[in-house]
Amino acid sequence: MTDALSALNQERLRRWRLILGAETSAGGTAGDSEVSLGVADRAIDQTLEALYDCDRKGSLGASSPRVARWLGDIRTYFPPSVVKVMQQDALERLNLRQMLLEPELLEAMEPDVNLVSNLLAFSSIMPAKTKETARLVVRRIVDDLIRKLENPTRQAIAGSLNRATRNRRPRHNEIDWHRTIRANLKHYQPTLRTIIPETRIGYGRKRTALRDIVLCVDQSGSMATSVVYAGIFSAVMAMIPAMKTHLVVFDTAVVDLTDLLQDPVEVLFGIQLGGGTDINRALTYCQSLIRNPQDTILVLISDLFEGGNAAEMRQRVSSLVHSGVQMITLLALNDDGVPCYDGTTAQFMTTLGIPAFACTPDRFPDLMAAAIKRQDLRQWVAAQQ
Repeated sequence: MTDALSALNQERLRRWRLILGAETSAGGTAGDSEVSLGVADRAIDQTLEALYDCDRKGSLGASSPRVARWLGDIRTYFPPSVVKVMQQDALERLNLRQMLLEPELLEAMEPDVNLVSNLLAFSSIMPAKTKETARLVVRRIVDDLIRKLENPTRQAIAGSLNRATRNRRPRHNEIDWHRTIRANLKHYQPTLRTIIPETRIGYGRKRTALRDIVLCVDQSGSMATSVVYAGIFSAVMAMIPAMKTHLVVFDTAVVDLTDLLQDPVEVLFGIQLGGGTDINRALTYCQSLIRNPQDTILVLISDLFEGGNAAEMRQRVSSLVHSGVQMITLLALNDDGVPCYDGTTAQFMTTLGIPAFACTPDRFPDLMAAAIKRQDLRQWVAAQQ
């Protein structure tokens, strides 16, 4: 029992030594005289010291090779969630912004939304070779989001297809597989272990676009990570033929990035973080895009601090809702929790039946699926609490 307690105390002292650094030896609390660090722990200690004891000898400084080695070290010793925090701390504490402009260093970094946000801030001065590296970083994030978005969206689309009539010459994406399989069971081939579908049964009619989706995104500085997620989600949704997706970003001006949605990186680098906020102007432009209000979902992603004409903005929102547009207000689209937002405007939205809440990226596909199915989104939000 005594040996077990001693080992536990040594482990605690080891962890405190790594947290507090070598300076603790002077105080005798968790110094080197009491805690003996092994080879691996000394390597971890050096990576932590380089960042968090940056005023001491041995810090990262501005040396690219040293930074590259440090990036490799932290990926070796720490899990990805910790690596992301340390990378962000390095950018802020040591002013290592050159990491974002050098492809070799960028390749060594753990890709995440905060990294992409920092890349956007440097987009105007980023050399072409680094932009190509950034494309690969963003692609890894996009691929992950596709996996989360694809299935719930496809389920929502399948549930919206018109099943009233059938046709015997369906296109591939119109085939009713359940009925087709049942109709062709007699053509099962044991040697091939498959069914030969001599008769194909499909849904009678498939619209080219079941829903029009308009994402209207506030690109003021406080919305940085939300803008990144919105841009990536928009690009993903644009790949789904049964949805027509528009991406509109705004500050005091309005920019339509819809034509860039085939390339997520170009979408992100078309975003200019910062500036003021004119929600009314943005909604006015979005209203001009709407052709079928009953089949349109408008997602406003903003903290709702209106810098333009607030009275006209409210009238615009009322007009959109009364026309039949299904409107959603996201105060944030990130993992950072509920942001600072204009509570008065949010309350106004809710009085019109528009849910106003912060949404995490992992919930966004389910939210869009619920909206496409025309579920009561207020109940959906309540169920997520």
